[in-house]
Amino acid sequence: MSDQMSDQQTVEPGSVPSAEAAATTLSPAAPEAPAAARATRRALRAVGRWTAAVLVFGGLGAGTALAITSAERGDVPGLATEGDGRWAYPKLSLPALPAGSPRPFTEANAAQIHHADLRELLLPAPARSTPDKELNGGWVKQERFLAEYRAEDRDELDQLLTDIPPRHIAARGWTMPDGTRARIYLLRFDSAGAVTDVQRELSIGVTMRWPLAGAEEVAFDTTWKSTRAVEGVASYVFTVKAPQGEEHLRQAYAVAGDTLALIVHERPGKAGAARIPFQQTVILQNQLLG
Repeated sequence: MSDQMSDQQTVEPGSVPSAEAAATTLSPAAPEAPAAARATRRALRAVGRWTAAVLVFGGLGAGTALAITSAERGDVPGLATEGDGRWAYPKLSLPALPAGSPRPFTEANAAQIHHADLRELLLPAPARSTPDKELNGGWVKQERFLAEYRAEDRDELDQLLTDIPPRHIAARGWTMPDGTRARIYLLRFDSAGAVTDVQRELSIGVTMRWPLAGAEEVAFDTTWKSTRAVEGVASYVFTVKAPQGEEHLRQAYAVAGDTLALIVHERPGKAGAARIPFQQTVILQNQLLG
């Protein structure tokens, strides 16, 4: 499609004119429309052509694009699309803030503090999932978060979170019909600087000093192209290196101001945890934190 679209039809020599053009040719006595009316009709035709083009390209893009590029911050879509493996998440909305409290990544909030209830920033479970009774969207103890890591590393990680303690830890988990187990933890600290310190100690984005249990050998997921798709939120997405064991695990950390998120998808069998619903989960959780 060219960059510019003509608002008038031209008839090449020897070609057959359209029915509209023929009618005009056969009716020379018809009064000529005022210039303003002709301009209005041309504008409407141009708008119609551009609208059709937008709809066509929008329809093509909707089948392949994963990242949200133009969602209103108060109304995040669930990204449910039949046939491409995405999960049917409910329509999402940001929670209300206390009166006078700014969003985390605005000019009025230089400290990047999340003032909303941390539990309300957790991504809800998708349709057809079975909720985890232990990780039900409420507060969890530090020991439950540490249980995600290898037993031999938990004491060191526990000491880190004692030296730089999170104010709260909220978590939600569920299991899908295909056996995929999903878990999300949100850790809120006193400041964004504290999150940066924890990130550095965990070596997130470098070598993964303390890997998750069952994920001793991980690598960056090179298919992840939305590292900073949400303003203010940085994501680090990993997958277990091949050959994988009896279960395949995908994990991601999201650094969002005073909050650190851990997102895990785990599935038994050779098929492993699917990439598309995992990245969908990461993007939607980032939207709620951004």
